[in-house]
Amino acid sequence: MLRMIKKWMFWVVLLLAVFTLISSLLLTLITSFKTEADITSFPPKWIFTPTLEHYQNVFYGSGYPFGQFFLNSFLVSAGASLLTVLVCFPAAYAMVRFRVGIKRLFPFVVSLKLLPPIVFAIPYFVMFQFLGLLDTKPGLIWAATLMNIPLAIMLIVGFIQELPIEVEEAAIIDGCSSYAVMTKIVFPLIAPGVASSAILSFIFSWNEFLFVRILSDVKAMTVTVGSSLFIQAYGIRWGDIASAIVLSVLPPLLFTLFVQKYLVKGLSMGAVKG
Repeated sequence: MLRMIKKWMFWVVLLLAVFTLISSLLLTLITSFKTEADITSFPPKWIFTPTLEHYQNVFYGSGYPFGQFFLNSFLVSAGASLLTVLVCFPAAYAMVRFRVGIKRLFPFVVSLKLLPPIVFAIPYFVMFQFLGLLDTKPGLIWAATLMNIPLAIMLIVGFIQELPIEVEEAAIIDGCSSYAVMTKIVFPLIAPGVASSAILSFIFSWNEFLFVRILSDVKAMTVTVGSSLFIQAYGIRWGDIASAIVLSVLPPLLFTLFVQKYLVKGLSMGAVKG
Protein backbone atom coordinates (compact mmCIF):
# COMPACT_ATOMS: atom_id res chain seq x y z
CA MET A 1 0.00 0.00 0.00
CA LEU A 2 2.82 2.38 0.91
CA ARG A 3 4.54 1.59 -2.39
CA MET A 4 1.37 2.44 -4.33
CA ILE A 5 1.03 5.76 -2.48
CA LYS A 6 4.67 6.65 -3.30
CA LYS A 7 4.09 5.74 -6.93
CA TRP A 8 0.99 7.91 -7.20
CA MET A 9 2.73 10.78 -5.41
CA PHE A 10 5.63 10.52 -7.88
CA TRP A 11 3.29 10.78 -10.86
CA VAL A 12 1.30 13.65 -9.31
CA VAL A 13 4.49 15.65 -8.64
CA LEU A 14 5.81 14.85 -12.13
CA LEU A 15 2.58 15.96 -13.82
CA LEU A 16 2.51 19.17 -11.75
CA ALA A 17 6.10 19.92 -12.73
CA VAL A 18 5.40 19.28 -16.43
CA PHE A 19 2.25 21.39 -16.32
CA THR A 20 4.15 24.24 -14.62
CA LEU A 21 6.82 24.11 -17.34
CA ILE A 22 4.44 24.09 -20.30
CA SER A 23 1.59 26.22 -18.86
CA SER A 24 2.96 29.47 -20.30
CA LEU A 25 3.34 27.90 -23.74
CA LEU A 26 -0.18 26.46 -23.56
CA LEU A 27 -1.60 29.86 -22.61
CA THR A 28 0.28 31.45 -25.51
CA LEU A 29 -1.07 28.78 -27.88
CA ILE A 30 -4.64 29.35 -26.66
CA THR A 31 -4.27 33.13 -26.95
CA SER A 32 -3.08 32.82 -30.55
CA PHE A 33 -6.46 31.31 -31.52
CA LYS A 34 -8.62 33.91 -29.72
CA THR A 35 -10.10 37.06 -31.19
CA GLU A 36 -9.01 40.40 -29.71
CA ALA A 37 -12.34 40.64 -27.88
CA ASP A 38 -11.86 37.20 -26.31
CA ILE A 39 -8.25 38.00 -25.33
CA THR A 40 -9.20 41.18 -23.47
CA SER A 41 -12.43 39.84 -21.95
CA PHE A 42 -12.78 39.60 -18.15
CA PRO A 43 -13.16 37.07 -16.73
CA PRO A 44 -11.03 35.16 -19.26
CA LYS A 45 -12.89 33.03 -21.79
CA TRP A 46 -11.87 29.36 -21.87
CA ILE A 47 -14.56 28.33 -24.34
CA PHE A 48 -14.38 30.33 -27.57
CA THR A 49 -14.54 30.02 -31.35
CA PRO A 50 -10.97 29.59 -32.68
CA THR A 51 -9.69 31.93 -35.36
CA LEU A 52 -6.61 32.04 -37.57
CA GLU A 53 -6.70 35.80 -38.11
CA HIS A 54 -3.59 36.42 -36.00
CA TYR A 55 -1.54 33.91 -37.98
CA GLN A 56 -2.67 35.63 -41.17
CA ASN A 57 -1.75 39.01 -39.67
CA VAL A 58 1.77 37.81 -38.84
CA PHE A 59 2.58 37.00 -42.46
CA TYR A 60 0.27 39.24 -44.48
CA GLY A 61 -1.10 42.05 -42.33
CA SER A 62 1.73 43.03 -40.02
CA GLY A 63 3.85 45.05 -42.42
CA TYR A 64 6.93 43.09 -41.35
CA PRO A 65 8.79 40.53 -43.53
CA PHE A 66 8.12 37.68 -41.13
CA GLY A 67 9.02 35.05 -43.71
CA GLN A 68 12.43 36.69 -44.06
CA PHE A 69 12.85 36.59 -40.28
CA PHE A 70 12.37 32.81 -40.39
CA LEU A 71 14.94 32.48 -43.17
CA ASN A 72 17.38 34.67 -41.22
CA SER A 73 16.92 32.49 -38.13
CA PHE A 74 17.67 29.34 -40.10
CA LEU A 75 20.73 30.78 -41.86
CA VAL A 76 22.17 32.27 -38.67
CA SER A 77 21.54 29.14 -36.59
CA ALA A 78 22.88 26.73 -39.21
CA GLY A 79 25.89 28.94 -39.95
CA ALA A 80 26.73 29.37 -36.25
CA SER A 81 26.35 25.63 -35.64
CA LEU A 82 28.70 24.75 -38.51
CA LEU A 83 31.26 27.41 -37.62
CA THR A 84 31.22 26.39 -33.95
CA VAL A 85 32.14 22.81 -34.88
CA LEU A 86 34.82 23.94 -37.35
CA VAL A 87 36.44 26.09 -34.65
CA CYS A 88 35.95 23.94 -31.57
CA PHE A 89 36.85 20.47 -32.87
CA PRO A 90 40.47 21.22 -33.93
CA ALA A 91 40.91 23.48 -30.89
CA ALA A 92 39.68 20.76 -28.54
CA TYR A 93 41.88 18.15 -30.24
CA ALA A 94 44.96 20.37 -29.87
CA MET A 95 44.16 20.97 -26.21
CA VAL A 96 43.72 17.29 -25.38
CA ARG A 97 46.43 15.64 -27.47
CA PHE A 98 49.06 18.39 -27.72
CA ARG A 99 48.22 20.09 -24.38
CA VAL A 100 47.95 23.48 -26.09
CA GLY A 101 46.29 25.84 -23.66
CA ILE A 102 44.70 23.06 -21.62
CA LYS A 103 45.88 24.52 -18.29
CA ARG A 104 45.03 28.20 -18.76
CA LEU A 105 43.16 28.83 -22.03
CA PHE A 106 40.63 26.03 -21.63
CA PRO A 107 39.46 27.06 -18.11
CA PHE A 108 39.33 30.69 -19.22
CA VAL A 109 37.18 29.93 -22.29
CA VAL A 110 34.80 27.71 -20.31
CA SER A 111 34.51 30.29 -17.52
CA LEU A 112 33.19 32.84 -20.05
CA LYS A 113 29.92 30.87 -20.03
CA LEU A 114 29.46 31.87 -16.39
CA LEU A 115 29.34 35.58 -17.22
CA PRO A 116 25.99 37.24 -18.01
CA PRO A 117 25.76 37.86 -21.78
CA ILE A 118 24.97 41.55 -21.26
CA VAL A 119 28.63 42.01 -20.24
CA PHE A 120 29.62 41.56 -23.90
CA ALA A 121 26.87 43.77 -25.37
CA ILE A 122 28.74 47.09 -25.61
CA PRO A 123 32.09 45.59 -26.78
CA TYR A 124 30.28 43.56 -29.44
CA PHE A 125 28.32 46.57 -30.66
CA VAL A 126 31.42 48.79 -30.89
CA MET A 127 33.45 46.06 -32.61
CA PHE A 128 30.70 45.16 -35.09
CA GLN A 129 30.07 48.83 -35.89
CA PHE A 130 33.77 49.31 -36.61
CA LEU A 131 33.83 46.21 -38.87
CA GLY A 132 30.60 47.12 -40.66
CA LEU A 133 28.82 43.96 -39.46
CA LEU A 134 25.78 45.56 -37.82
CA ASP A 135 22.47 44.27 -39.21
CA THR A 136 24.19 41.55 -41.26
CA LYS A 137 23.75 37.79 -41.15
CA PRO A 138 27.55 37.13 -41.06
CA GLY A 139 27.74 39.40 -38.03
CA LEU A 140 25.01 37.49 -36.20
CA ILE A 141 26.63 34.16 -37.15
CA TRP A 142 29.91 35.39 -35.70
CA ALA A 143 28.23 36.62 -32.50
CA ALA A 144 26.29 33.36 -32.05
CA THR A 145 29.46 31.34 -32.63
CA LEU A 146 31.35 33.30 -29.97
CA MET A 147 28.53 32.64 -27.50
CA ASN A 148 28.43 28.90 -28.32
CA ILE A 149 32.18 28.23 -28.19
CA PRO A 150 32.55 27.77 -24.38
CA LEU A 151 29.91 25.04 -24.13
CA ALA A 152 30.88 23.33 -27.39
CA ILE A 153 34.59 23.22 -26.63
CA MET A 154 33.89 21.88 -23.14
CA LEU A 155 31.76 19.05 -24.57
CA ILE A 156 34.16 18.14 -27.37
CA VAL A 157 37.18 18.14 -25.05
CA GLY A 158 35.31 15.65 -22.86
CA PHE A 159 34.49 13.42 -25.83
CA ILE A 160 38.11 13.36 -27.03
CA GLN A 161 39.40 12.61 -23.53
CA GLU A 162 37.15 9.54 -23.43
CA LEU A 163 38.71 8.23 -26.66
CA PRO A 164 41.58 5.76 -26.03
CA ILE A 165 44.81 7.28 -27.29
CA GLU A 166 45.98 3.80 -28.40
CA VAL A 167 43.65 4.08 -31.40
CA GLU A 168 45.50 7.17 -32.60
CA GLU A 169 48.92 5.72 -31.83
CA ALA A 170 48.11 2.68 -33.98
CA ALA A 171 47.09 4.96 -36.86
CA ILE A 172 50.33 6.98 -36.53
CA ILE A 173 52.38 3.75 -36.63
CA ASP A 174 50.56 2.87 -39.86
CA GLY A 175 51.77 6.16 -41.35
CA CYS A 176 48.90 8.57 -40.74
CA SER A 177 49.72 12.23 -40.20
CA SER A 178 48.31 14.18 -37.24
CA TYR A 179 45.78 15.84 -39.56
CA ALA A 180 44.69 12.47 -40.97
CA VAL A 181 44.35 11.03 -37.47
CA MET A 182 42.22 13.98 -36.40
CA THR A 183 39.91 13.97 -39.43
CA LYS A 184 39.76 10.29 -40.40
CA ILE A 185 40.08 8.56 -37.02
CA VAL A 186 39.06 10.84 -34.18
CA PHE A 187 36.23 12.76 -35.87
CA PRO A 188 34.25 9.67 -37.01
CA LEU A 189 34.63 8.05 -33.57
CA ILE A 190 33.29 11.06 -31.68
CA ALA A 191 30.84 12.14 -34.40
CA PRO A 192 27.76 11.65 -32.15
CA GLY A 193 29.35 13.91 -29.54
CA VAL A 194 30.25 16.57 -32.10
CA ALA A 195 26.72 16.31 -33.52
CA SER A 196 25.25 16.95 -30.07
CA SER A 197 27.40 20.08 -29.77
CA ALA A 198 26.20 21.24 -33.20
CA ILE A 199 22.55 20.57 -32.28
CA LEU A 200 22.81 22.53 -29.04
CA SER A 201 24.56 25.36 -30.88
CA PHE A 202 21.73 25.45 -33.44
CA ILE A 203 19.04 25.59 -30.75
CA PHE A 204 20.81 28.25 -28.67
CA SER A 205 21.45 30.35 -31.78
CA TRP A 206 17.80 30.11 -32.83
CA ASN A 207 16.63 31.19 -29.35
CA GLU A 208 19.11 34.07 -29.01
CA PHE A 209 17.35 37.37 -28.36
CA LEU A 210 19.70 39.84 -26.66
CA PHE A 211 22.47 40.07 -29.25
CA VAL A 212 20.09 39.89 -32.21
CA ARG A 213 18.19 42.82 -30.73
CA ILE A 214 21.39 44.82 -30.23
CA LEU A 215 23.26 43.91 -33.42
CA SER A 216 20.45 43.84 -36.00
CA ASP A 217 17.72 46.13 -37.29
CA VAL A 218 15.44 44.63 -39.95
CA LYS A 219 17.57 43.09 -42.71
CA ALA A 220 19.23 40.48 -40.46
CA MET A 221 16.58 40.27 -37.73
CA THR A 222 15.60 36.77 -36.63
CA VAL A 223 12.17 35.48 -35.71
CA THR A 224 12.71 35.69 -31.93
CA VAL A 225 13.22 39.46 -32.08
CA GLY A 226 10.68 39.84 -34.89
CA SER A 227 8.01 38.49 -32.53
CA SER A 228 8.49 41.52 -30.27
CA LEU A 229 7.72 44.02 -33.04
CA PHE A 230 4.00 43.74 -32.32
CA ILE A 231 4.54 45.74 -29.13
CA GLN A 232 3.83 49.18 -30.58
CA ALA A 233 3.35 52.73 -29.35
CA TYR A 234 -0.44 52.70 -29.79
CA GLY A 235 -1.01 49.28 -28.24
CA ILE A 236 0.08 45.69 -27.81
CA ARG A 237 -1.24 43.22 -30.37
CA TRP A 238 -1.44 40.26 -28.00
CA GLY A 239 -2.93 37.86 -30.51
CA ASP A 240 -0.28 38.60 -33.13
CA ILE A 241 2.49 38.31 -30.52
CA ALA A 242 1.15 34.93 -29.37
CA SER A 243 0.93 33.67 -32.96
CA ALA A 244 4.46 34.85 -33.73
CA ILE A 245 5.79 33.16 -30.58
CA VAL A 246 4.07 29.87 -31.44
CA LEU A 247 5.50 29.97 -34.96
CA SER A 248 9.00 30.78 -33.65
CA VAL A 249 8.88 27.90 -31.15
CA LEU A 250 7.73 25.24 -33.62
CA PRO A 251 10.95 24.84 -35.72
CA PRO A 252 13.36 24.24 -32.79
CA LEU A 253 10.75 22.06 -31.07
CA LEU A 254 10.26 19.84 -34.12
CA PHE A 255 14.01 19.83 -34.78
CA THR A 256 14.70 18.72 -31.19
CA LEU A 257 12.13 15.93 -31.42
CA PHE A 258 13.68 14.75 -34.69
CA VAL A 259 17.29 14.72 -33.44
CA GLN A 260 16.53 13.72 -29.85
CA LYS A 261 18.07 10.25 -30.11
CA TYR A 262 21.26 11.66 -31.63
CA LEU A 263 21.47 14.29 -28.91
CA VAL A 264 21.02 11.74 -26.13
CA LYS A 265 23.49 9.37 -27.75
CA GLY A 266 26.10 12.09 -28.09
CA LEU A 267 25.71 13.46 -24.56
CA SER A 268 25.83 9.96 -23.05
CA MET A 269 29.06 8.91 -24.83
CA GLY A 270 31.24 9.46 -21.79
CA ALA A 271 28.82 7.70 -19.45
CA VAL A 272 28.60 4.65 -21.74
CA LYS A 273 32.37 4.37 -22.13
CA GLY A 274 33.02 4.93 -18.43
